[in-house]
Amino acid sequence: MARKFLFIVAILIGLVLLAGVAWSQFGDRLMRMAMVPSAPFVEQKRLAANIYASKQMWIARPDLPGNPALWMPPGFKDDAPRGNAAIFFIHPTSYLDRTHWNAPLDDKAANDRAVLFVQGQASAFSNAGEIWVPRYRQATFGAFLTTQVEATKALNAAYADVETAWDAFLAAVPANRPIIVAGHSQGSVHLLRLLRERIAGKSVARRIVAAYVVGWPISVETDLPALGFPACAQADQAQCLLSWQSFAEPADMAQIVEVFDATTGFNGQPRRDTKMLCVNPITGVPDSAAEASANLGTLVPSADLKTAAFEIGKLPARCDARGFLLIGPPPADIGEYILPGNNYHVFDYSLFWANVRADAGRRLAAFKAL
Repeated sequence: MARKFLFIVAILIGLVLLAGVAWSQFGDRLMRMAMVPSAPFVEQKRLAANIYASKQMWIARPDLPGNPALWMPPGFKDDAPRGNAAIFFIHPTSYLDRTHWNAPLDDKAANDRAVLFVQGQASAFSNAGEIWVPRYRQATFGAFLTTQVEATKALNAAYADVETAWDAFLAAVPANRPIIVAGHSQGSVHLLRLLRERIAGKSVARRIVAAYVVGWPISVETDLPALGFPACAQADQAQCLLSWQSFAEPADMAQIVEVFDATTGFNGQPRRDTKMLCVNPITGVPDSAAEASANLGTLVPSADLKTAAFEIGKLPARCDARGFLLIGPPPADIGEYILPGNNYHVFDYSLFWANVRADAGRRLAAFKAL
């Protein structure tokens, strides 16, 4: 079915509006006008505790026919035996409508986009084990563009669904099964809360192989200590956390830094001037650099997932002093849907798809050796 990779579609409408001179002069205002809901927030009734027993509430799970998490790029060969982990993946924002603060569960456009996200992102973990990806009443894209109280309410409502899905996941997975948790963008926002409130300090923490909290800034000083796991310091380390934010050069991170520096960390202290966690997905260690030759494979966007290019040795990556991941000059064949400042947020997983896949396998092996 011919569509753009969903990891480029989630921000499509906003990026069209932000093109050219309009962005440089009026981008923030235009984006808020186009994407922030004008409708009042509607309180979301908590989902029934047993609702995730239904296959319809999952985009991916082991017994789901046509599981999109099992998608593989053409030309990619992986003969390694599958691991025995259970992977809980929280997909990023796929709801772009401004008529609601939270996505209706039956919104076809958002659901179709989320499926493509799972194909392009969560599939990187498929060799580590069985992937579970819940549907949830995600906050709309515009909720991230405003400080209105409705945005916080929308994110809280979305997290409540994720928490319910997490409980169902734990109930369904055997108690001796290792667990990998992962997310991207809004998915990582919810994963951070899940780590703090439902994993850190709990018995389930002993089963966590690794946490991939990708596409969202994490302060090493003020956030990381509250998450229950250290940053991954070695490529074969288990029970640790990874995060990165991708930019091409020259990079302008001013917008992210401005918001980040104005906020408070999970320990109640200001995040201003603190370092963001950057675990290089190519090397598997923080604050490191890797040549393009070490990149095991990038997913390059195409008009059809069946013909998507898979390129080995395409891009380098290095962590800068503040904690952003730099990939060198903008790649010529990934020229659309880039956020201002050469921000490759949409491609955080796809740029390093095969390295993420190898990373999960190594950490699972390390976990079993503990």
